[in-house]
Amino acid sequence: MRLGVLDVGSNTVHLLVVDAHHGAHPWPAHSEKVVLRLAEQIGPDGALTAAGADALVKAVSMAKAAAAGLDTDDLIAFATSAVRDATNAPEVLARVRDETGVRLEVLTGADEARMTFLAVRRWFGWSAGRLLVLDIGGGSLELAAGIDEDPAAAVSLPLGAGRLTRERLGVTPDDDGPPPAAAVEELREYVDGLLDPVVKEIVDVGWDRPVGTSKTFRTLARLAGAAPSGAGLWAKRSLTRTGLGQVIGFIRHIAPRQLAELEGVSVGRAHQLLAGAIVAETVMRRLDVDKLSICPWALREGVILRRLDQLGPG
Repeated sequence: MRLGVLDVGSNTVHLLVVDAHHGAHPWPAHSEKVVLRLAEQIGPDGALTAAGADALVKAVSMAKAAAAGLDTDDLIAFATSAVRDATNAPEVLARVRDETGVRLEVLTGADEARMTFLAVRRWFGWSAGRLLVLDIGGGSLELAAGIDEDPAAAVSLPLGAGRLTRERLGVTPDDDGPPPAAAVEELREYVDGLLDPVVKEIVDVGWDRPVGTSKTFRTLARLAGAAPSGAGLWAKRSLTRTGLGQVIGFIRHIAPRQLAELEGVSVGRAHQLLAGAIVAETVMRRLDVDKLSICPWALREGVILRRLDQLGPG
């Protein structure tokens, strides 16, 4: 069957269409995304602005039309932290439903962690033993650990790269200079503080293979020397804490608008890269992880796999 997954995230609205059936590898047939940066469209009152809601409705409508044009059998639509955290989320969701016919399911942070963990487990298989999965999104950081397909621990913290860029570093895409050193150190301390309550929970579960997934970790790994996307899905990629430290030492002195000129760095997320790197370095240090395997599958694939499991064979 052909499944469409519509992921409304903090940075992008991403449509992924795959051909799949129960027990089979889901093969991508089409992928398209629109950069909305919804997290930056949250007003002082915590509500998604009218302009942000307008853009979301338009993007969802276009994605629905694209999915229909590709003859998808089912469209799974979900939203993560940007919509989840908006004080007017019920009104926004109702408007999307009324104007597009698409019902967005709002995932909790723990659900994000579980779905991503499932994708990573299926990618690496049972031989990987206990997994630790780290995922830095635009609005939140997810951590999960366990030996089964459902993790023993699944945690979400408001430590997304976009959120911290906006709220802690005060960086914009057009800035012509890097953030002050003091702001970077204050960010480290802030991330450290929010990790304090969850480190023991994750460590107590333990792991044999630590894994990083999603765009931030893939970009950082590429800057640290991992194979480019052109090397294909199956190329083994990793990120060491030493390599990450070298990347941070380099990018912290570069203006946000110049980061987009680096190979492997997307224009839409370039200004968020430093904050994401600080989160990655801090969580690796706190969990005493020296090296992460990079997994190409993440939340969207986890959602697809869960739906296929629900449908069963046939």
